[in-house]
Amino acid sequence: MNDLSWQDFLKVDMRVGTIVEVNDFPEARKPAYQLKIDFGAAIGMRKTSAQVTHRYQKEDLLGKQVVAVVNFPKKQIATFMSECLLLGAVNGEDIIIIQPEAKIENGLRIG
Repeated sequence: MNDLSWQDFLKVDMRVGTIVEVNDFPEARKPAYQLKIDFGAAIGMRKTSAQVTHRYQKEDLLGKQVVAVVNFPKKQIATFMSECLLLGAVNGEDIIIIQPEAKIENGLRIG
């Protein structure tokens, strides 16, 4: 594993957002949802896909606050353009979404 400098870490823009829309993503190679996440006024809405169908139902995700990287380049995933990366702890096919322990303002930076 390579060590990361503090300056490298500061380049990763992780923000808190709230999931406001969840849709099935049948075109994905592995089971996934399409998510729309509200990161507040400064960043706005971003879309992403997430392979979290093993643990979460769509209705469980709606309104959930999450942490995502918002400064990666957009990435085409099947027929969908992903605009951020939802963060989660990965254990095989089981992914546990990282989230704040209390409701906080959308858009706050993780640091």
